[in-house]
Amino acid sequence: MKIAVIGSGGWGTAISVLLAGKGNDVYLWSWIQEETDRLNRDRENKEFLPGVRLPESIVCSHDMEKCINGAEIVVTAAPSPATRTTAKQMAPYIVPGQKIVNISKGLEGELRLSEVYRSEIPEADISVLSGPSHAEEVSRGIPTTVVVASESKETAEFLQDAFMCPTFRVYTSDDIIGVELGGALKNVIALCAGISDGLGYGDNTKAALITRGLAEITRLGTAMNARPATFSGLSGLGDLIVTGTSKLSRNYRAGSLIGSGMTLEDTLEKVHMVVEGVNTAGAAYNLSRKYNVETPIIEHAYKILFEGMDPREAVNMLMTRRKTVE
Repeated sequence: MKIAVIGSGGWGTAISVLLAGKGNDVYLWSWIQEETDRLNRDRENKEFLPGVRLPESIVCSHDMEKCINGAEIVVTAAPSPATRTTAKQMAPYIVPGQKIVNISKGLEGELRLSEVYRSEIPEADISVLSGPSHAEEVSRGIPTTVVVASESKETAEFLQDAFMCPTFRVYTSDDIIGVELGGALKNVIALCAGISDGLGYGDNTKAALITRGLAEITRLGTAMNARPATFSGLSGLGDLIVTGTSKLSRNYRAGSLIGSGMTLEDTLEKVHMVVEGVNTAGAAYNLSRKYNVETPIIEHAYKILFEGMDPREAVNMLMTRRKTVE
């Protein structure tokens, strides 16, 4: 079938390669014509996914209408700050019931990304796909498992069939809120895990951050009407493990640089990609206050990023909080 992938970063490119490998006609949309020209000329995304050949069945284009028209699935891979702009550009070309599956992870303020797409394109059938999935590994056929969530069981199973192959196993869920929040909030905790390593702390510290961070994600997600069990699955614990422990993770890398003493501004320039955990830390902090949920790790991440708190002081404050039960 024809599938449009909107966003030609590393993840959008990787998904395009995977879907083209299943025999689909994939239209990969880029923000600017120059990028489209480079992709068509090189047949490789040298900036974000070097060494991965783009199959000839991938059509790279800057023409949104050409990409979306007649597509049975529209995969959205825009970073969270560009989500609304992208949705507005897509809206004129989406027909009622057309399937959109968002694969980006983040928040726009207090809104989940699917809510942004739904507000701009209410006639679409919107789902989300998330889980532990480095683009670099997916594009090279490394075994990966994810979950796709939809309000409709029929849509979820349709997307499961569309994406699933021997190296990419897809589970289904109807908990869009939980799947989406797990994929977004884990970036904040992964950033903290990187800060811990940047400070020179050990595996004990990182394991504590990941474990207690998952507890915070679950508390906040449950308050926002997600199912607690979802956060023990691929889009919660699974994604948190891969993002909080791997040097392929831009959130982990950014945290490591901050922990080693680099400023946030210099860190973002060095990483040279959108670090979703930074944007999400502010949103998660505000959500925790809105829903009156205790999230000390998220709170201290916010203070490090936006109030200039020294990371070592933050760790000390977390370690000396009042006694409590697990």
